[in-house]
Amino acid sequence: QVRLVESGGGLVQAGGSLRLSCAASGSISSINAMGWYRQAPGKQRELVARITSGGSTTYTDSVKGRFTISRDNAKNTVYLQMNSLKPEDTAVYYCNADVRAAYTVQYTGYWGQGTQVTVSS
Repeated sequence: QVRLVESGGGLVQAGGSLRLSCAASGSISSINAMGWYRQAPGKQRELVARITSGGSTTYTDSVKGRFTISRDNAKNTVYLQMNSLKPEDTAVYYCNADVRAAYTVQYTGYWGQGTQVTVSS
């Protein structure tokens, strides 16, 4: 069974920084893309940033220049460094990974449980 566990959320003032981590564990053969999504109250879940196994990155426009996604393939971990945080960044942040479990041939998307990020003005 594959599990994603996020950490690093919290309360921060506008202009501050937070670093989120998400570690994948279990019977993993390989991981393709990993990413971070967020969902604010009353809004749909949206992609924040995504990184391929080769290191190519994609960001939603509202976080470009402020957030940086990275990954450590040896640790099956993805990070999201968030700088210059704004109140509109407040949301529950979810980790997502496309994982090929051991003894399988296809990739399946897995989600973490979510971590709350609150930015006060």
